Amino acid sequence: MANSKSLSAYFSRKGNNYVGGSIVNLPIGNTEVIAKKIQGLTGSDLFQIQTVKPYPEDYTETTKVAQDELSQNARPELTEMVDDMDSYDVIYIGYPNWWGTMPMAVFTFLDSCDFSGKTIIPYCTHEGSGMGSSERDIKKLCPNAKVLSGLAIRGGSVGRADKDVANWLKRLDLIP
Repeated sequence: MANSKSLSAYFSRKGNNYVGGSIVNLPIGNTEVIAKKIQGLTGSDLFQIQTVKPYPEDYTETTKVAQDELSQNARPELTEMVDDMDSYDVIYIGYPNWWGTMPMAVFTFLDSCDFSGKTIIPYCTHEGSGMGSSERDIKKLCPNAKVLSGLAIRGGSVGRADKDVANWLKRLDLIP
């Protein structure tokens, strides 16, 4: 897979976020930080999953919207999709853990493409909940894709996660 064309598609939220027990203002979302580390190590293309309707700036309000979307199994509209998904063999899919799984925008992204025959490699940022049910949810949404073991990085540790990301990619034989 090291020679396969890869994409790191990610959903990330900058601004007010919960990190280490406090609300902090992040200039770059935690998942975006990891997406760029993966890009640097693998040479993958980057694609940011963004919703047409932005989430509230306030962290607590965003968590309420996210919880409502999850309970309604919503599929928020995205601003754009990947132009040529057929050209990618490997898709790294990144997201924060919201309410035990991926944000519903990531569900929209996964529902909108045919991942048959592709390899999906999930990664998430969190503040204590790890991958949650997201790997299982990806396998349900993309039954004809190969889903590899994901990586969960605590949001407050993303700046120091270079070694964790590299070791994970090496363990999966994605980088030498």
